[in-house]
Amino acid sequence: MTRPIELAVVGTGARQRLRATAARPEDLAGFDGQLSQANGRAILTGPLSDRNAAAVRRARPSLQPRPIGLVTSAGTGDRLGRATPGHVRAFQRAGHGVQPVFAQQSIREMDRLGRTPQQVLDDATFGCLRAGWDGPVGADADHLKSAADIDRCLQAGFSLYTLDVGDHVNPAAGAPTDRALAAVPWDLLQDDLASVRRRYAGLGVDLGDRALAVGEAELRHAIVKYGPAVAAGAQLYRHLQEHATGEVEVEIAVDETDEVTTPAEHLYLATELRRLGVRWVSFAPCHPGPFEKGVEFAGDVDHLIDTVAVHARIAQALGPYKIGVHSGSDKFSIYPGIVAATGGLVHLKTSGTSYLVALDVAARRDPDLFREIYAVSREAYRAARFSYPVSADSDAAPEPATVPDDELPGLLTATTTRQILHVGYGTVLRTPAGGASELGRGLLDVLDIHEIDYRDSVADHLARHLSPFAEHP
Repeated sequence: MTRPIELAVVGTGARQRLRATAARPEDLAGFDGQLSQANGRAILTGPLSDRNAAAVRRARPSLQPRPIGLVTSAGTGDRLGRATPGHVRAFQRAGHGVQPVFAQQSIREMDRLGRTPQQVLDDATFGCLRAGWDGPVGADADHLKSAADIDRCLQAGFSLYTLDVGDHVNPAAGAPTDRALAAVPWDLLQDDLASVRRRYAGLGVDLGDRALAVGEAELRHAIVKYGPAVAAGAQLYRHLQEHATGEVEVEIAVDETDEVTTPAEHLYLATELRRLGVRWVSFAPCHPGPFEKGVEFAGDVDHLIDTVAVHARIAQALGPYKIGVHSGSDKFSIYPGIVAATGGLVHLKTSGTSYLVALDVAARRDPDLFREIYAVSREAYRAARFSYPVSADSDAAPEPATVPDDELPGLLTATTTRQILHVGYGTVLRTPAGGASELGRGLLDVLDIHEIDYRDSVADHLARHLSPFAEHP
């Protein structure tokens, strides 16, 4: 069936424009741009603006983010606003049965890059249109820690809200004292210690090979470690529900914390959050690691998969809900086991890996620019590293001037320099005053000139992530 409004993104780079064609000019009233006539049709050419993005989503309802529910899903971060066409191609080629979340960025990254939630969502919308994606999409407002963060993303129209309560997790709960237990925010939890003890005395979960119960010592530890996080999560959830004007879904995240989430702690978190009325589609525990940014998993794969399998059985018994795997970029060794352990009820998050692909294009196409980016990233790493799980030692990284042009792409495959490049993006792309940097503009220029190279490179790289999660005939 011919659509009443035909839409396309035309041109390249900064010259990209939206073209909308309809039978009558009044059909294009919701769009901004210059109107003309050709072959009896009204043609509008306009900017890639927030108003035009909203008009595109009205004309193509499938591009309006919506909750995606209990299906295998994957989020694709895009720091530059240029990666969505490559992401789309990867899903088309290797992501059958995996629901995409093309718009995904943490508030931390948005603020570091000077991007608004609206820009993140709109870039994904135009990228989908340019690449010909017409299926359902989600949009993840990632690692939200305050009501103000939630409000910013509600205004933009995100559909998935990742409530990160990690700042409220006590990493030194140990064997809690009576004083530590008394300091738990019992009023916010609408609870008291005697009631908790009664509740868990007969509570257990059948894990198939054994029953999971929470003993007295485990319970005291879980209360002190996660009680404040439960209270914070319930407050954020209530704010979201009170202010959302459409249907939304929630992920609960405690992944960016210092201690692994045990099965007993998962049981406590899920039980208490549900008691307070919280409902979620995905839960991201702190998995045994290390889950370092941008590199392969360096821990015990078998232990990780066994742990994920237990979390998945708890999620099935208490939900069902998905298990979230954050910092999931480039962890190729764990994907098949994760799928098997969860039965596909998993949400994978990739983030800066598409930015690293952009740097690979720059290393091959503009060595001088890339060398400057590497130098800035190396200098910035000392401060930026504390925001991310990384272990690279910048003193072990080679000096920029000592690396020949033909060896620059190798900096993106060596663990130390790959992590340095991964976390240095904020300083590379933004000035201290918050504006776009010269390096950032130069990188976008390279990607615009070599648009097809970047699209195909992103598609190839992301397809490696998606294939283990996809349905195969």
